[in-house]
Amino acid sequence: MEFLNAPLPQSILKQEGNGNFAEALQIVNSLLKKDLPVMLKRRLEYEPERVRRLIEDHPYNEEEAKEKLSSIGVSENEFENLLKTGDVDYIIVKGKRKFERRFLENFAFKFPKYKKHDDEREEITNLVNERVDKLLNGDKPKRYKVGAEIAVTLTKDRKGEKLRCWLPIPKVENPLESLDFVKCEGECRISPENSPNRTVYMEGSPKSGTTFKVKFEYVLHEQINHVDPDKVKESHKQDEFLEEKPPHIIFSKYLVSLTKEIVGNEKNPYLKAKSIYDWMTRNIAYSYMNPYSIYDGSLAEFAAVNLRGDCGLKALLFIAMCRIANIPAKWQSGWFISQKVASPHDWAYFYVEPYGWLPADLSFGGARKNNEERRRFYFGNMDAFRMVANSEFMAPFYPSKKHVRSDPYDNQVGELETESQNIYYDGFSHEIKVSKFEELGNIGEGEWN
Repeated sequence: MEFLNAPLPQSILKQEGNGNFAEALQIVNSLLKKDLPVMLKRRLEYEPERVRRLIEDHPYNEEEAKEKLSSIGVSENEFENLLKTGDVDYIIVKGKRKFERRFLENFAFKFPKYKKHDDEREEITNLVNERVDKLLNGDKPKRYKVGAEIAVTLTKDRKGEKLRCWLPIPKVENPLESLDFVKCEGECRISPENSPNRTVYMEGSPKSGTTFKVKFEYVLHEQINHVDPDKVKESHKQDEFLEEKPPHIIFSKYLVSLTKEIVGNEKNPYLKAKSIYDWMTRNIAYSYMNPYSIYDGSLAEFAAVNLRGDCGLKALLFIAMCRIANIPAKWQSGWFISQKVASPHDWAYFYVEPYGWLPADLSFGGARKNNEERRRFYFGNMDAFRMVANSEFMAPFYPSKKHVRSDPYDNQVGELETESQNIYYDGFSHEIKVSKFEELGNIGEGEWN
């Protein structure tokens, strides 16, 4: 997927910026008739699909957006002011405003007084906070056995003889200790243990209603690390995690300048990472994003410029700035999973000698900025509400996927394709269920590293 590093020609960007997507795609088709560099050609071939995804993710017209905002108490005059101040997410398509699928939720993130009470979300937040508080008050970290399943179902018939599916499964990597079993419905191939994206691969009929399902159990532990900054020293053991990884983990002039501004004259790697974490959890607001495959340019830089992002953008920005500050940092993702519910989630790790890899959850930390102890907890420590499936950003699948993935950078809810096309999120449904979350007892000091 290296072609995603190729920028679009200015003529296309100009038309798309004005909402003239049909005209932009005419330019794409005209350019594709020429003898082009391979990377640029592949980038242009992808553009019609990217535009389709972008428009599909902005389904509401202006009247529908007004109606949704009115339902939570926003007047028409307030709506007009919100458009002027940029506080509502939309794009222009054929001269008309089209609003993002979750613009209402993002509006409530920005203006909490409009947020609807959610009993389930509050219950889950309380569950996490209660466990974090116990750990902060000296409770020993524990092991847990977790059981879950994920199923994806094709929602309409597709052409072709074969439907291919990749579903995420747990990867044995800190904090996961073991994968106790994997059960597929039907024949499947499990990727090697060292695969950066741990998956189960299956094949079936491209008929509506075809379902792929995998069940598994794993053991993991909470991570508590007591770091003495005076014992931290420079290291060259993980230098591969200091590199840029365009288009998203980049060392742009802006990110370099921002990192220097945040880190200042600090030399200690641990304290440099902490200053980045502190700045981000206090200044980068949480916001739902479009599917990542829609964006051009660096997602990390998007978060730093717009001062907002979801868990993935926050993790990418933390990784990029740590690497700029000469601190090895890497990606990890999968699910947040509790006794009640599971959903996709991303976080990061950074490396300091002699403590090794330490976790940092910028999203969970930022959500707790009104409680300083809980906010600090997610720098260097981690709860057990995790299923790790991916240890690298932009890693290839096993076996490889023929078409551009719905998420070219990660895998948390599965991917489908036929011989002739990728099946985007509007073509299948997914469901995650939790079957087990059992405490196995305490673990000893140092045993979890």
